[in-house]
Amino acid sequence: MIRILLADDQMLVRAGFRALLDAQPDVAVVAEAADGAAAVELSRAHRPDLVLMDIRMPALDGLAATRLITEDPDLGEVRVVMLTTFELDEYVFEAIRSGASGFLVKDTEPDELLRAVRAVVAGDALLSPGATRRLIAEFAARSRVPAGTARLAELTDREREVMALVGLGLSNDEIARRLVLSPLTAKTHVSRAMVKLGARDRAQLVVMAYESGLVRPGWLG
Repeated sequence: MIRILLADDQMLVRAGFRALLDAQPDVAVVAEAADGAAAVELSRAHRPDLVLMDIRMPALDGLAATRLITEDPDLGEVRVVMLTTFELDEYVFEAIRSGASGFLVKDTEPDELLRAVRAVVAGDALLSPGATRRLIAEFAARSRVPAGTARLAELTDREREVMALVGLGLSNDEIARRLVLSPLTAKTHVSRAMVKLGARDRAQLVVMAYESGLVRPGWLG
């Protein structure tokens, strides 16, 4: 059962998401928060698999709340997906850097939302479905100056190659086709790179790919 915490200051928004999610046999909404501080407190109390977090909330905004959740070692298994009104909201970039596993616009189609929830919990998600490459291109343009490649020293040549492709927004299947590997082998290389670098998920691996200089703006084509 996928356990979800809804964090949004609008009751009607929470009600809409709860109705959709609770109707699924494998999903349960375990708590609701109307502000960021409550979201952090309830995350510690319930240890949900996923927090759907609005970026703009009172008391403590979604970015600060996400940072507190993702930096808490006791909440290492909790994933956060940001909710926003606009697909390229400027705060989305900081949310990913703060540890969010991705983002969704609030008017996402129900089927797409459910696929995204299940994908993030399974560890396969990158960013918002349907907007990955455009978002990465925007993120790259706003990214800080590369911090060098020292942090990549523990990776094998193949793992660095795979990480670069993750940074370009490729899925495991696309990486497998590009490198003539099996999808399982591609997934294994991605997982090993994440473990070695301490990345919580693929979204953080993308951030690391750009901030280490392994991938640079303009490489998307």
